[in-house]
Amino acid sequence: MEDNRLFTEFPPVSTEKWEEVINKDLKGADYEKKLVWKTIEGFKVKPYYRAEDLENIEYLNSNPAQFPFTRGKQADSNVWDIRQDIKEKDPAKANAYALDAVKRGATAVGFCAKEIADEAAMATLLKDIYLTAVSIHFNCSKDFLTTLKLFVAVARKNGFDTTQIKGSVNFDPFKYALTHGAFKKGEEGDLREAMELINYAKENLPAFRVLTVNGNLLNNAGSNIVQELGFSLGAANELMARLTDMGCDADTVAKNIVFSFATGGNYFMEIAKIRAARLLWSKVVEQYKPQCDCACKAFIHSMSSTWNKSIFDPYVNMLRTTTETMSAAIAGADSISTIPFDTPFKEADDFSYRIARNQQLLLKEESYLDKIVDPAAGSYYIENLTDSIAQYAWQQFLAIEERKGFFAALREGYVQDEIAKTAQQRDMEIATRRTTIIGTNQYPNLTESMNAKIEKHECCCCCQEKGDEVKTLHPYRGAEAFERLRLATEQSGRRPKVFLLTYGNLAMRRARSGFATNFFGVAGYEIVDNNGFKTAEEGVNAALESKADIVVLCSSDDEYAEITETACNLLKGKVKSIVLAGFPKEMVETYKGYGIDEFIHVKTNVLESLTSFQKLMGIL
Repeated sequence: MEDNRLFTEFPPVSTEKWEEVINKDLKGADYEKKLVWKTIEGFKVKPYYRAEDLENIEYLNSNPAQFPFTRGKQADSNVWDIRQDIKEKDPAKANAYALDAVKRGATAVGFCAKEIADEAAMATLLKDIYLTAVSIHFNCSKDFLTTLKLFVAVARKNGFDTTQIKGSVNFDPFKYALTHGAFKKGEEGDLREAMELINYAKENLPAFRVLTVNGNLLNNAGSNIVQELGFSLGAANELMARLTDMGCDADTVAKNIVFSFATGGNYFMEIAKIRAARLLWSKVVEQYKPQCDCACKAFIHSMSSTWNKSIFDPYVNMLRTTTETMSAAIAGADSISTIPFDTPFKEADDFSYRIARNQQLLLKEESYLDKIVDPAAGSYYIENLTDSIAQYAWQQFLAIEERKGFFAALREGYVQDEIAKTAQQRDMEIATRRTTIIGTNQYPNLTESMNAKIEKHECCCCCQEKGDEVKTLHPYRGAEAFERLRLATEQSGRRPKVFLLTYGNLAMRRARSGFATNFFGVAGYEIVDNNGFKTAEEGVNAALESKADIVVLCSSDDEYAEITETACNLLKGKVKSIVLAGFPKEMVETYKGYGIDEFIHVKTNVLESLTSFQKLMGIL
């Protein structure tokens, strides 16, 4: 066959040639600092990748549905379950939500079974649901074994073959300990309960998975991707090791485990995370010498991360969950829960549930992501991310093994402390706006008011701390600190007024007035912008006439020398604060002497600075 390759008239360009041109364009600037991204996970990402970067990645020789399953478990499609998780505890209301969800496209539902105490309640919960067509998941329960027995009894009375019913229960002794401060029944008691669930399911619900590893808890407490994956592997391996020691065969244990990961906004990294999870889990299970390679296939449920969601500008959450759902779908997740956009501040309603479902339906029915197996395959970038995440997550996994397993690591506090360090780093990046949360710490909607829209809603699983045996993790949203500032402004009943005294060079004054608008806008302050003043006196008069609380000088560094002293002399004692946008290093002390109270610039800790302003305004 004739090999008609494209672009053969163009000679190949070596990496050395590319690097030569790049270094020339950098004009002496540091290559590493300018172009190499150091992720919060600790590894470096190059500015570009080439075919040669794939040479040492071993799993590329495998196909989809082949060990080590990095490229997915399905050979001819990429179908996943569209799952809607229902928090409602009342069985009749939960059933109505479920029926509506299934009618509108959901193929899986998750229930809270805490109030399901008898067959009548279970029958109400399952009424009119075709159980062999919709997978059923129990997210929380007072006793999962009792829940399963009630479920089987009702399913059989309704004429269903329980061997064909798919689903899971969220039995996770580690999550319980990390949220309650103690193991529910102690290590041995929890393991015995796990064995009871496995044995019951094996006889009655063989298509059910009864053990869950909730990596999502770690993610929502501030962990990075490598920690979420590495620690989840450690937890799952602990279950494998302990339960096989108790007599359960490796194939059965592995096939009963669900990995529940939270998918965040780092689009390509999240694709790589799920692919790396399958790779690493297959390697772990392989060591237990299962009878079938199928035991090495990780079942991965992806749910939207709550960590990056916001109360303010909440419709942006729809955009966030769309990219997150795409990451999970492209990576080959087995089931996906897209959380409603309004979850951070209220119980979801029909509209927000519908949008969440439709996001997945669009990706299936209009974007055809369920038709293509491993669409990320061969991407130099994603393959290298997958490899890097796998290597670094494996180091986290080994750190757990060095501490004699996950139970011991939790008691020691190692997992919690490592996540706390990362969370602190992520919080600092938000505070200084190196990480942007649109509408919250950057680009706020200045006219938005959310205080009256916030509803208190109860956690279905009752995560109150009850013991001090284990350090707990506290899921939170990265936006919360900034939200508290703005909500405090709303609750105070007054919006401090910020007057932008713009002067001189058009480009610089507009850039700095825009910066100041975003800076104070995230605290809910009223911003008075201007087209520019010819003199400092003219600007000061307008500022005083507006009854401003804060005046921000916005100009170029050179032109600040023309107006700062005059403006400060005329404003001192008449406004609460005089601020300069920028940081003219050589003149900082001089300008402070004139009366400048604060300099705001790209290196400012915005959260810390705005907290001080809130105190000055009498709001905090």
